[in-house]
Amino acid sequence: MAIKILYFASLREQLGTSEETLDIEAGLRVQDLLQQLCARGDAWQLALCDNPHLQVAVNQAVAGMDTVLNDGDEVAFFPPVTGG
Repeated sequence: MAIKILYFASLREQLGTSEETLDIEAGLRVQDLLQQLCARGDAWQLALCDNPHLQVAVNQAVAGMDTVLNDGDEVAFFPPVTGG
């Protein structure tokens, strides 16, 4: 299965990429995906797993850590949105 991952705002800057396509196994949850990404190294760990304010959307809808990913899904990681 293939999913598209998008990284926005400061996450994009920290990780040096705005998007990627990743092959995953069936039944993978958002939480499992995060663990795989964080295993890539310190920058990934800091940006994604050590970030208590990380927001996640799957197919443009806010998603929880237990959301199961499906073939063709678009997963977006972004910092909290603030305004003034």
